Amino acid sequence: MHGSILPSLLISLGLLSQGSPWWEHYDSSDTFLCPRLGRVVLERNEAQASLLAGGVRSTGFREDSSLPGLRYSNAGMTLILRGDLLTIEQRPSRIECTRTERV
Repeated sequence: MHGSILPSLLISLGLLSQGSPWWEHYDSSDTFLCPRLGRVVLERNEAQASLLAGGVRSTGFREDSSLPGLRYSNAGMTLILRGDLLTIEQRPSRIECTRTERV
């Protein structure tokens, strides 16, 4: 769980960088501070979310779930947003990130 998530996370993230494509139109953009990852940006809308970390991007799609928080996932990871807390899960690892600003 501890030192292995960063390389695994960066491999799992898509290799797209910089801004989002115009057709994705994200309603909000939030910056979070994560242990071992540093600053990450979460862009999201009602249907999907995109995580930008270390110059790479991963997009997940909204899950219908009775569990607390907004959940977005792809084949490699799940993003859970609950207030000012973003959880990045990549089984068996989990990182808890704290919102630093809303853009």
